[in-house]
Amino acid sequence: MAQVQVYNQEGRKTSKLELADSVFAIEPNESAMHLAVVSYLANQRQGTQSTLTRSEVSGGGAKPWRQKGTGRARQGSTRSPQWTHGGIALGPKPRKYKVGINKKVKQLAIKSALSSKVAADEMLVLNKVELDAIKTKTVAEMLGKLKAGKKSLIVLPENDEKLYKSARNIEGVKVCTVGTICTYDILNCNTLIVLKDAAKKIEEVYA
Repeated sequence: MAQVQVYNQEGRKTSKLELADSVFAIEPNESAMHLAVVSYLANQRQGTQSTLTRSEVSGGGAKPWRQKGTGRARQGSTRSPQWTHGGIALGPKPRKYKVGINKKVKQLAIKSALSSKVAADEMLVLNKVELDAIKTKTVAEMLGKLKAGKKSLIVLPENDEKLYKSARNIEGVKVCTVGTICTYDILNCNTLIVLKDAAKKIEEVYA
């Protein structure tokens, strides 16, 4: 069984937690993680960029000059791509960048990312977080006591509005729940902070 250190809110070690090997101690599959990251980043793209072609710009109905006899190159429209205010040739049009990923590959990628964090000693478990009010300073102090990296991901068992609003203004800190966790966020953080209840929930979902 994989073991990680459990800390309290003050940054003190309280105990150790045994984690399921089937989730937190597998051989990381780099191919699955790469596909999951590519899929995530591609799906963030809106694909709304658009340019006007020669048939969509205004004007250009009349031939600028006669075909022969002027000594100039023949032109059929003032809205050809080589003209100022002309249409764009081969410009971008709205499209979908979505990259699909198999459900089992997605789960394998998440387990691989979690296992890589445990192996690199970049994951710690927090027994609980208690906040009296929405206070960014309290969360910042907690992260300092835990010696968290510049980029930290806090995983909660369920939504906690106080913690989310307290942490969202801290640069490099992201809060998510077990249901919204993704491979990219796990790999992108320096320190993965998982609440004890969330760790058990992850085991239930992905074991």
